[in-house]
Amino acid sequence: MKTITILSGKGGVGKSSITASLAIALSKYKKIICADCDVDASNLSIVIGTTKKESWNDLSTNEKIKFDYNKCTLCKKCYDVCNFDAICWDDKPILKEFSCEGCGFCELICPEKAITLEKIYNAKIGYVNSGYGFKVVSAQLNAGASGSGKVVFEVRKKARELAEDSEITLIDSSAGIGCPVIASVSGTDYAIVVTEPTPSGFSDMKKAIEVLDHFKVPYGIIINKFNINTKYTDKIGSFADEHDIEILARLPYDKKFTEALVNLTPIIDYDTKFRPIFDNISKILIDK
Repeated sequence: MKTITILSGKGGVGKSSITASLAIALSKYKKIICADCDVDASNLSIVIGTTKKESWNDLSTNEKIKFDYNKCTLCKKCYDVCNFDAICWDDKPILKEFSCEGCGFCELICPEKAITLEKIYNAKIGYVNSGYGFKVVSAQLNAGASGSGKVVFEVRKKARELAEDSEITLIDSSAGIGCPVIASVSGTDYAIVVTEPTPSGFSDMKKAIEVLDHFKVPYGIIINKFNINTKYTDKIGSFADEHDIEILARLPYDKKFTEALVNLTPIIDYDTKFRPIFDNISKILIDK
């Protein structure tokens, strides 16, 4: 099974909308499964038009500390060493509710063994059956919880378990280049960088490409809303030519994209004029 990750470097460029329509186009030629790895704000199943969750379970990928005050001698070593400022002091060490990263340094340093790490449920994970013959696996971090990279790992793991005879896993990454993006792109077979012709879009696209180059993942570019700023569209094209990067497609700005989102319908179905574009991208990916 091959894995294709779609990332953007920044939010708001239309990555999830493009992923949804590309998934539908690809599913006509190959058996696929989707993994929504934007675990801070998962919405791929909504963009596809499916909201009923078939399975949704608590997930633990993180730990936090617990104090045994019967053993604590108030030495303050835990308070002094915490790099995350997760421990406050009020005659005794007290854990701040949303600050502990579960690194375990305080547990290691405590001379009285008064600190232990305990697992916490920091997310939920599950999947939906789309109306197009493939599943969409997703997860959602609990409010204030940390550990997004580990949750992404579990989403990818769950997708592999549910893949059955799928030939392609399509990963919708989160925006940016942080931990969840790294967890999304590492070990994948190909990546698509979605960008827009704006100064921030161009700059963040280059940062995303640096991540892909580091992990030696081959990639292509999709320029969304290419006609809103032809100057930067040309800049992206020149950059791609200089670095021998394939531009997979140029999508025009169209208010139908917004209408499609409002109606929970992928653009490929909302306006059939976009079908040839996504079919062409699919064929390029299959050839690769």
